[in-house]
Amino acid sequence: MIKYSVIGTSWITKSFIDGANHYKDLSLDGVYSRSFEKGSAFAEETGAKRVFTDFNDLVFSDTDLVYVASPNVCHYEQCKTLLSNGKHIICEKPITITAEDFSELCNIANEKNLVYFEAIMYMHTPLRQVLKDAVSKIGNIRSATIDFSQLSSKYQALKNGELPNIFNPEMKTGALNDLGIYCVYPVIDLFGMPEKITPVQHFLHTGADGSGSAAFEYKDKLVTITYSKVGQSRSASQIMGDEGTVTIESISKLDGIKHLNNDGEEILLNGETDKKYLMGNEAKSAIDFIINRKETDNFLRECQLMNEKVLLCMEKMRVENA
Repeated sequence: MIKYSVIGTSWITKSFIDGANHYKDLSLDGVYSRSFEKGSAFAEETGAKRVFTDFNDLVFSDTDLVYVASPNVCHYEQCKTLLSNGKHIICEKPITITAEDFSELCNIANEKNLVYFEAIMYMHTPLRQVLKDAVSKIGNIRSATIDFSQLSSKYQALKNGELPNIFNPEMKTGALNDLGIYCVYPVIDLFGMPEKITPVQHFLHTGADGSGSAAFEYKDKLVTITYSKVGQSRSASQIMGDEGTVTIESISKLDGIKHLNNDGEEILLNGETDKKYLMGNEAKSAIDFIINRKETDNFLRECQLMNEKVLLCMEKMRVENA
């Protein structure tokens, strides 16, 4: 049995726990929150056995695995401390802000034979292979448009004069780190590293990026990524080949993958998946990485290598806010 604890009491943490509850090899141990009241309420809701309000109490506890869903700015220091003290880690995206920091923490994890990977649904869902199979059937690909634009539930608060964490640049948040990352993963997975990245970002009055785009240039194709937290997209992502097109209704969950032939035939390959089941796939990967290390080590390394490539691309996608 793997005892795990969580950092954070948000809806994303609850979704992870809901997904993890499907696996008997995981047992929820504790929750870390700076607020005892919030932590206690969350523990009562989820069945966590104890509440940590001192980070060091979590670090030196006997919990085996920690799911980190703290603000982005905390990821590096918290994960470094946890790894240095023998904890396996699943960390919410972005796992770090720079590829250099990520590489450093991967080295610590490897030296201590610990599991350390990013909680990104794309890498752990079976729908990843459904997408790759569909793309292999549309011939030569010359262009693609990948979009994740979702109006933030916190945007009205921002307009009312508040400063939610998601729009506070000191928290290392913003549209690219929160949504754009979901676009980068499939692009790198399907097409590899681009020869050139040309980014555009639009900044809010707080200094955080509210939206952006990037052209990923390859020798034989152009892939355009768009993302926004201040507007809602109503169109699907598209990958266009000379023998057909693949559309993806939700690039974050890979919902609604369709294969459209040039003769007009449209094939729906999958419907909608509840997010808790998608996050359950991440929990299942953690179990496999910890319990069946030899059999799953190649996949863990694949996840880490993909993560490093994505972080390198995101560094090139950031524009200095003038």
